[in-house]
Parts: sequence; C-alpha cells; structure tokens
Amino acid sequence: MEQLKHECGIAMVRLLKPIEYYAEKYGTWQYGLNKLYLLMEKQHNRGQEGAGIGCVSLNARPGTDYIFRERALGSNAIQEVFEHAHKEINDMRPETPLDRMPFCGEAYMGHLRYSTTGRSGMSYVHPFLRRNNWRSRSLMLCGNFNLTNVDEIFKQLIDEGQHPRLYSDTLMMLEMMGNHLDREVQYQFEKHKEKAKSGDELNQMIAETVDLTYVLKRSAKMWDGGYVICGVTGNTDMFAFRDPQGIRPAFYYYDDEIAVVASERPVIQTVMNLKVDQVHELQPGQAFIVKQNNSVSLTQIQEPRNVEPCSFERIYFSRGSDRDIYQERKMLGRLLLDPILKSIDNDLENTVFSFIPNTAEVAFYGMMEGFEKHLDEQKIDIIQKNKGKLTDEDLQHILSMKVRQEKVALKDIKLRTFIAEGASRDELASHVYDITYGSIRAGKDNLVVIDDSIVRGTTLQQSIIKILDRLEPKKIVIVSSAPQIRYPDCYGIDMNRMDEFVAFRAAIALLQERGMQHVIDETYNKCKAQEKLPKEDFVNHVKDIYKPFTAEEIATKTAHLLTPKDTKAKVEIVYQSLEGLHEACPAHKGDWYFSGNYPTPGGTRTVVRSFIKYYEGIKSRD
Repeated sequence: MEQLKHECGIAMVRLLKPIEYYAEKYGTWQYGLNKLYLLMEKQHNRGQEGAGIGCVSLNARPGTDYIFRERALGSNAIQEVFEHAHKEINDMRPETPLDRMPFCGEAYMGHLRYSTTGRSGMSYVHPFLRRNNWRSRSLMLCGNFNLTNVDEIFKQLIDEGQHPRLYSDTLMMLEMMGNHLDREVQYQFEKHKEKAKSGDELNQMIAETVDLTYVLKRSAKMWDGGYVICGVTGNTDMFAFRDPQGIRPAFYYYDDEIAVVASERPVIQTVMNLKVDQVHELQPGQAFIVKQNNSVSLTQIQEPRNVEPCSFERIYFSRGSDRDIYQERKMLGRLLLDPILKSIDNDLENTVFSFIPNTAEVAFYGMMEGFEKHLDEQKIDIIQKNKGKLTDEDLQHILSMKVRQEKVALKDIKLRTFIAEGASRDELASHVYDITYGSIRAGKDNLVVIDDSIVRGTTLQQSIIKILDRLEPKKIVIVSSAPQIRYPDCYGIDMNRMDEFVAFRAAIALLQERGMQHVIDETYNKCKAQEKLPKEDFVNHVKDIYKPFTAEEIATKTAHLLTPKDTKAKVEIVYQSLEGLHEACPAHKGDWYFSGNYPTPGGTRTVVRSFIKYYEGIKSRD
C-alpha cells in the first residue's frame, strides 16, 4: 500500500555486427537504440526520479564525439532522454554518414534511478562519465546498488591523492575503476609502444589486451554492499558485474547479433522475444564481459560468499510476469491460509477476500487457490461423513458454498507533493482510495485484504482502514504476504530509519508499556560501544528489542497503533512467517529486513548506527 523506492534499473545493449548490418536487416541503424528504449520502458517501475542513456561509437571520426550521453530528472525522464537523442539525430542532414551520427554506436547503456539517500539533482543521475582523449581510458558507469562503506572508500581515494567531487558511491566507484583502468592502459601502453608502427596500431593493441577482469578485481576489493555495476569503455568494451552475495539481480542474453543485460528476466524475454530458458541470471561475483572484438565471456571476479539474493525483489519490486516470481508470489498467498482461518474463526461463509494494491494481486490469487482447495476438502469431508443422509437440497447447499471475493477498493487519485502537511494532508490522504459500496454485508461479514508488505503503515492508518470501515464489516483483517519488516535496508531500498518501521514502533511501545525501558537503554549502550570498531566486529544488538515478544504480540500491537480511533470494526493484522517466506522463495534467502541477519559487515554496522540515531533523536537518512 506504501510505495517503496528502489534503486535502480539497468539496461545494456551491445551490437556484435557492423551498424550497416542492422540497417540492412532491420531497416534502421537505430536498432540498438530502439532496443535500449524498450528495455528501459519495460523497467520503468524500478526508477521514476531520473533516467539516463549513453552510447559509445567505435567508428567515430577524430574531431567528433565518440561518447554520447543524455540525462533527465522526473517521472517522464525516459521519454525526455530519448526525445533529446532523437532531436540530435533528426537535426543532422539525411546524407550524414553513420560515423558522424550522434547516438550511432555499438554499445548502449541505460539507467533508471530511485534515490534511497535523499540526494537528488542531475549530478546524481547515471550514467556517470569519465572522458579521456585516449579511448581506452574513457569510462561510462551506471548501476543498481548501494554501498555501505562509502566513508572508507572516500578516505582511500583521498589517501591516494584524489579529490572526489561528490560524496557519492557511484562517483567513487567511477574514480576507483577509472584509476585502475588508467594503470592497466598504461601497462599495456608500455608493453606495446615499441612494437606498434603507428598510433592507430598502438591504440588497437591496447584495446585488444586491456584486461577488464583485472580492473574489476582490483576495484571491487573494498566494496561492501549490494550491486550490479555496468560499464562501457571508450573502446566499446562492456561489462556487468554482480556483488558476491548476489543481493541485487541481473540477467543477460547474447547471440551472434546482440548482447543484452537488464535487471529483470521477463524484460529481456519480451524485448528479444525469447523463451525463459534462453535468458540467464548473472551469478554472484560474476562479470559478463564483451570485448571490442565482440567476444563474450563470463568471468568470476570474486568468489561467492554469504549468498543471499534480495527476497524483496520477489515479493514486491520485480515484475510479476517473471515465471518464477509469479509462482513464488502465489505461494506466499497460499501459505497464509492457516493464520487467516484462525483470525476469521474458520468462518468462510461470512468472509470476503480482496487485495490492495495491484502489486498484491498475484499473492491474492495464491491465497484464493489455498482457500478454494480448503473449501473443497471441507465439502468432501461433509459428504463423506453424511453418506446416505443428504437430501438434494443439502447437496445443492454444499455445492453452492464458495470463497467470496470482491474488488472492495481501488486507487482513485494520486496525492501530490504540493498538498499541505498536517491535518489537511491526512484528510486528503483518506480519499486516495475509493470503495465498492455493497460489496460486503454490513455488520455480518469479515473483510480480509492482502497487501504485499507493511513497512511504515502510514497509508493503512490514514486511508485504507478508514475507507474499509465505511463498508461496516464485522472485522477487518489486513494480511501481509511479507513478514514483519523490523530492520533497515542498506543495499538499495528506501528503508533507512528505525522509527519508520511500524513493527519497530510496536515493539518499543510494548517495552514501554510493560516497564522494560531498560531493554531499550541496554540495547543503545551495546550499540554505542561498537561505534569505533571495524565494521567486521559489529553485532546486531537491535535484535534484543524484539526478543521479549512473539510475532503475534507485535502484530497485535501493530494493529492497535494503526487503527484510527473512530474505527468501528475490529482490526487484526496477519503477517507471513519467515519460514513461509523461505518456503515460497527458496533461492532468495536475503531476509535481513525481517531477520536482522545481514550478509555483509557493512549491513550490520548500518542497523547499529540506525538504532543509535533513533535513540539520540537524529532524523537524517544518511
């Protein structure tokens, strides 16, 4: 119900034939640019604060640009950057040769951005670019990531004598990789300069022998976080590199014409018209590399460790059209059968099921399948127990029993940011969703509504519960297909502050109500004592906040916190269990938001720092 911001979406296209090949076969030299547009548009859900594209041309003539880039801010950024690119193209004379045409190249890069740090502006929009007259030293970079040790990387760059322009992990990665790329190019220059007969031949020798594996290995030594880093050099060497924990996702495809990389599998399937098994997932610590000579390789840059792919990708962020994600989300819904039955006291006859928002629709289907199977088993049991005793009327009644589902609510308006804060905003927020009157029987029916997750609970409190209560149900059961979100993310999702999590606020409220303030104080003291330790020595003592309570106790308190005072219906909240999450998504065990078990030392340090800030009343998001 609450929009989470997720950083970010990536798309890359590398043409493996001469440009003229595509012009002849597909009727346009813009084949690569068009594919990039589709890859980005199909991933627009992954970033709506900004977008950027880049292109590198191998055959551009000296005296003309060989790297092109466009970036824009705002929800229409994808359209803007491609409109600007096409304007540059259309401004050229029809007879302009392809080696002088803007955005006509072999390597394309695209990025969609969501900020998770609060930093905004064009300076933070990818791709980032490091230009050089030596093609092999130029580097364009974008990614889907968040590093947890930016302070350490910043210090190392300074110690090396560099002067970073921004305190940004993207820029620091660019400069770190650029530095190692410079050294590798210089090494190859010294190695080949005596053999080369001309500058062109020397440049070609360098381009053929530059070792991107070496550059990536040297650069990534310090990186702590979740990431997919994508880059293109001025020689059209292209790479995509995934973190060794496999936190952030990436998929690739290549044939003899084209190589493609994107954040999601069905995007590549749709754009390239492929079957599911033709698109492959980049493995943890692995790099997908395309050299200037069009050779494609997979290289292990770092050995996989603590492999925990992000489960939130499966629950919420990635498109539900992916074959595996679709089945996983349905399973998340099915696994909620028993706790929902307990909440409605097994009264299916007087219960209506629905979902909010649209991202929960697939989990809703799974939930319905579970209840329909349960009801079928009930029917069979009744018939078997009453063999020979049932009248035609009895059988008709049994067969007519069904699981009731309705579209009880839909999103009606988008609350704009210029709306005033405070009571007036809250009042307007209550009208964001509209309800279907007459969809339930007032005073008689329970209403079960499934959501993909409950993070802050703001929309539930200000809007959803209020409008559902207008239908006058006997009970409102809010169901989360995800477990209780208890801890901040530091790998690219906009969940940073402890007091934003309603599950955390519920645990704090329970501690205070039961005279257990000492637990909060002791947790703070344990966290504070670690501040100056190396990140590898941090322990997540924030878990102590939750230890005194069962998940059910926290769910009950959460429902109490989120229920508006004038609500007539009883409100309960049912959460997915951690065990259920792992059963539904067995290959994606990254559950740190729920369990507090972070796959990298920087993650543990982040949650400790976040709790210290909460305790000390510091509101910053960094």
